[in-house]
Amino acid sequence: MGAHRRPRQRATGGGRARTAATITLAGAATATGLGGGTGHADPQPTAAQVRAKVDKLYQEAEVATEKYNGAKEKADAAEQRLEDLRDEAARKEDRLNSAREALGSVAAAQYRSGGLDPALQLALSSDPDRYLDGAAFAERAGSRQQAEVGRVRKELREIGQLRGAARVEVSSLKSRRAELKRHRETVTGKLESARRLLSRLTAEERADVGDPAARSAPGPRESLSASAQAPNSRAAAAVAYAHRKLGSPYVWGATGPNAFDCSGLIQAAYRAAGISLPRTTYAQIDAGRRVPRSELLPGDLVFFYSGISHVGIYVGNGRMIHAPNPSAPVRVAPVDEMPFAGATRVV
Repeated sequence: MGAHRRPRQRATGGGRARTAATITLAGAATATGLGGGTGHADPQPTAAQVRAKVDKLYQEAEVATEKYNGAKEKADAAEQRLEDLRDEAARKEDRLNSAREALGSVAAAQYRSGGLDPALQLALSSDPDRYLDGAAFAERAGSRQQAEVGRVRKELREIGQLRGAARVEVSSLKSRRAELKRHRETVTGKLESARRLLSRLTAEERADVGDPAARSAPGPRESLSASAQAPNSRAAAAVAYAHRKLGSPYVWGATGPNAFDCSGLIQAAYRAAGISLPRTTYAQIDAGRRVPRSELLPGDLVFFYSGISHVGIYVGNGRMIHAPNPSAPVRVAPVDEMPFAGATRVV
């Protein structure tokens, strides 16, 4: 019996030891797992990290904004062409109806007269002395009738062509509107992501991210000096307009007079100077003569990023006025604040 009990006691003791060891290991594993989980959790981003993420989102939103602006410009043009085609078709239909009425009057007259040829009717006239003159009139009347039929046929063909062209424009317009919707969703998605990131920060941290120190506006004397250095009166007028808009909010897709996106501000500034510029940054850069950075003058357009997605108007002393993003209004900033891509002198 004793020989049998001793192994049982060892087994029991061993089982307790193993159980204890298992619990210890499990506890250690749990502790390690918790510790590892805590160690691998993403730390709360700093204000500087949030700023970098927000800046990237704003820059991506601006790329999408310029694509939206370009698509909107094309959609507006397609809509105008469609309206012009419809107006022209309506005018031709009016002329067609007038021509048909004229033909209907001729047909009714022939029916009332028994369908006799005008020349025969004149030959049987009680006034033979006027026969020759009447015969010549009948011949001319027949020619006019044939010409009227020809005009009707021509109007019908042209109306058919206009309607075909209008169908093409309708299809183009639908495509442009779908493109607008895609770009709009991209812009709003990027801006919403930026807003959520900023909402995690304190008011003080948000102010740091917005960099309010960079928003300082020049005084009146400095404004006049920048305008006076412009190469001509139109460039000076564009710079003066931009100065007047300092503090205006950034709104994507806006062209003024009270809110702007970056290319909208530039378009509005030169529109005030009597010059029409394209709507988008990547079209504006080709709207004038390229100039090197070392030769910049007030009124020149300065462009940034490899995709030419941002633009400002140079005001001298290495600075520009631009509409940066939704975190800041129209403001003065250093030209070297962003990756420089090129410059254009409009006038």
